[in-house]
Order: sequence, then structure tokens, then C-alpha cells
Amino acid sequence: MAACWPEPIVSVQALSQTGLSTVPNRYVKPAHQRPVYNSDAEMEIPVLDMSDVWEKPEGLRRVRSACEEWGFFQVVNHGVNHALMERVRGAWREFFELPLEEKRKYANSPETYEGYGSRLGVVKDAKLDWSDYFYLNYLPSSIRNPSKWPSQPPKIRELIEEYGEEVRNLCERLVKTLSKSLGLETNHLMKAFGGEDKVGASLRANFYPKCPQPHLTLGLSSHSDPGGITIVLPDENVAGLQVRRGDCWVTVKSVPNALIVNIGDQIQILSNGIYKSVEHQVIVNSGMDRVSLALFYNPRSNIPIGPVKELLTENQPALYKPIRFDEYRLLIRQKGPSGKNQVDSLLASR
Repeated sequence: MAACWPEPIVSVQALSQTGLSTVPNRYVKPAHQRPVYNSDAEMEIPVLDMSDVWEKPEGLRRVRSACEEWGFFQVVNHGVNHALMERVRGAWREFFELPLEEKRKYANSPETYEGYGSRLGVVKDAKLDWSDYFYLNYLPSSIRNPSKWPSQPPKIRELIEEYGEEVRNLCERLVKTLSKSLGLETNHLMKAFGGEDKVGASLRANFYPKCPQPHLTLGLSSHSDPGGITIVLPDENVAGLQVRRGDCWVTVKSVPNALIVNIGDQIQILSNGIYKSVEHQVIVNSGMDRVSLALFYNPRSNIPIGPVKELLTENQPALYKPIRFDEYRLLIRQKGPSGKNQVDSLLASR
């Protein structure tokens, strides 16, 4: 894989702060990829109370319904401290407000993506997204590189650690819940992931600057997440996340103190398509910046992931060819977000 970006990296936040009145051409999406504001006001992703879910048949049915029909849901009573959520979101906002030269000390490369960056994919002359981000490896703890973690603002490293551990606990609980909701043994999916002590996880803090022409660009292009499950701490003040629902894009309305959960491609593969990873994108705003934080909880990188045998029948054979997660992840790292192309490429019928 290329060790450097194909073009010089431009901070979108710095670009926005110049007060420009038009979006530079490299951020203008083709007409068919531009934001669509056709969300049905009555449509909202499901909200699940985790205290009503665990080991409760009706709660498991609601989980299954959310995963089959939406691939997204919000969780409340999730066990992550609300004040901690507010502090870690605030710390990342402070980081992005630091001088550019301070942030560039952590500049990333496409080799690992770890650090501060402004683009996904290494395709030359690609249309770029209107966002900056900071990406960190989190699990297993052996791959953490403290020198890559920001040292400013004060306490940000401790907050990342504390928040990461609480969300990790939620992920473990959710993977077991998904397993039960599929009619499998509680630990079946976790074993398929490689076991609690072998799973991978990474964090990405996203900064979506104000944009003079939000109808021409996207903060994050349409894609499904390549990993297992994703936990998003949204910006409660500015809506931005959109989920595909048929031919519509539904803008997610954040419930106070909720976290957003979405199914990744690896769960779609393991469930043999019973649960769907769903395309989503991020729209930007002309008047307000937006900050969100995503934790990606993934299978161990070096074991083949394929459909769970217990979910296969004569009428429903394996839909997907097994692939190691580290191989699979390279697809999005090289090409950037591209709808559902990654998981569709594994269809056994191809």
C-alpha cells in the first residue's frame, strides 16, 4: 500500500476558516452523490433501552427487528457515563480548535491512518469529503502507540482511555445480544470475532467544519462500515448523520444521552445477510461545525470471517466468501467510501 498521500493534504477546517464563499472543486460531488434532503419526517431509527433488552425475549425481538429493517438503532441506559460522554466530546472539540501546526504534529499516512488527517483513500484526483478527523488504534492494547495520541488539551488521553473502556464493555454486551437475537449461543459471535481478548477496536474523532455550499458536498460519503459494530457519540446540537432507507435518506435525530449503534459488514457476513450493514453518509452545515466520535469494534484481523454454519440451510446456503478482516479493511483504505461495493464483492454468486 502507498505510504504517502497522492496529493498534498489540506485541512478542511483551515479552509473553512478562511471565510471562502464557494466550495473548491475537489470537494464538489457529482450530481448523483450530492446530499438528498428527502427524509420522511415521520421516519426515525429505532431507540432501544438496553435495560429492556438483555436476556428478555421481547427485547431481543426488538433488536432483531432493528438489525433486519434498519441496520441502525440508538441505545439508552447503555452503561456509558453521560458526563464522560460530554467531557470526551468537549475534549475533541478543543483538540480541533488547536493551531494547525499543533495538530499537524500528528499528521497521518495511508499506511496505518493513525493520527490527524483529512482524507480517506489513496485514489489520485478523487472527490474529497468536507471533514477532518483523528484516528487511533485502541484494541488490542498491544497495538496502542502512546506517541500517536494527542497530548492536548490536558486530560484528553485519560478521557480517551476511560471512554474507550466503557464503550468496549457496551460492545461486548451488544455482540452477545446480537448473538442471542440470531438464535445462537450467547458467546457464538464473540468467538467468531476471535474472543474478547483478541478483538480489534479503533476510535475516530470527526470534525465537520462549516461549509459555504453544503448542498454540493458531503462530510462523509455514502458507505457501510467495514467492521463489526460501530458506536457513535453524536453531536447533539447539529444533525448530520443520514441513513439510507430504501430510496430515501433519513436524518438521524439524536435522543439526549443516547449512543448510535450500526451494524458493520462483518456482522452482515457472519449472519449470512440476515442482519444488514446499511449505507450512511454525513451532511454538513453552513452555520455550525459538528463533532462526533466513532468507536469501531471489529473481529481479530487475521482470522477468516464467513457465514456462521448454524445459520445456513439447504434453502439458504452461504452468501459470502470468507475473508480476513485485515484484507477486507484494505479495500476501503485504498479506495475510500464507496457505498456497499465492498461487501457485495464477496457474494459467493459472483
